[in-house]
Amino acid sequence: QLQLVESGGGLVQPGGSLRLSCAASGFTLGYYAIGWFRQAPGKEREGVSCISSRGGATNYADSVKGRFTVSRDNAKNTVYLQMNSLKPEDTAVYYCALDTSSDLYTARCKPGDMDYWGKGTLVTVSS
Repeated sequence: QLQLVESGGGLVQPGGSLRLSCAASGFTLGYYAIGWFRQAPGKEREGVSCISSRGGATNYADSVKGRFTVSRDNAKNTVYLQMNSLKPEDTAVYYCALDTSSDLYTARCKPGDMDYWGKGTLVTVSS
């Protein structure tokens, strides 16, 4: 069974850091592009950061550039999102999602491009 399981969310003060993980099972994650998305209450789901299967191509939302870093460890079948300098507006449920049809060197990052989703992990940035 295909599974994507996010972990690492929690409560953090503004300016703090969190590292999210997305562990894949039932398939080889390294063959596919994958992305991180988030959804805050009352807002649409948006792409945060996505990474291609090969070549290390990445996309970042303007709101997180310079603060977040996406990476992958194909040997561990895991993708990470390092989040630094967190702001209250980063508060959301964060999801990882799989793009099964993109080019190997392309990192698409729209919700409609994604085929499989994890259940999410909550990140709350508050003092």
